[in-house]
Amino acid sequence: MLIAQSSSGPDGPIPGIRKILALVLILAATFGVGAVGAWVTAPNIPEWYESLNKPNFNPPNWLFAPIWSALYLLVSIAIWLAWQSAPAARRLGLLAIYGGHLALNMLWSIFFFAMHLPLLAYIDCLLLALVIAWMMVRFRRVNRFAAWLLAPYLLWVAFATLLNIAIVLLN
Repeated sequence: MLIAQSSSGPDGPIPGIRKILALVLILAATFGVGAVGAWVTAPNIPEWYESLNKPNFNPPNWLFAPIWSALYLLVSIAIWLAWQSAPAARRLGLLAIYGGHLALNMLWSIFFFAMHLPLLAYIDCLLLALVIAWMMVRFRRVNRFAAWLLAPYLLWVAFATLLNIAIVLLN
């Protein structure tokens, strides 16, 4: 009863239970994409990935999982904050950008590790960086903090793009 009374209409605050459910769904979607990426990556590390020539700035393999986990948490919080801060008319658009970015994120692992196509993965990585920058612009319009939460993600994807093209050139 109190939750229903706290809503002030379609453009008003989002009721508490809906906020929690939204966060849970966003976390599930984001970390689900991460799980798919890990699933296609892991079997390809011992033989294929280890056989590639890599640049001297390639991080150790153990570092990728904790970095991606932290970034997925930041991305989830960012979209959640932006979604609840936005007027109802903008929420679907923000979710669409978020969904598109998740698709590009997942496709990178498929292109690079499952299909062994580093050049296609590089192109995907470039597109992913552009979409993250676009998300930052869109999120900034409704919640500046949400936009800034994406900054480490953009920096990491820029580094990953550099690493990816270096692997393409070395192989």
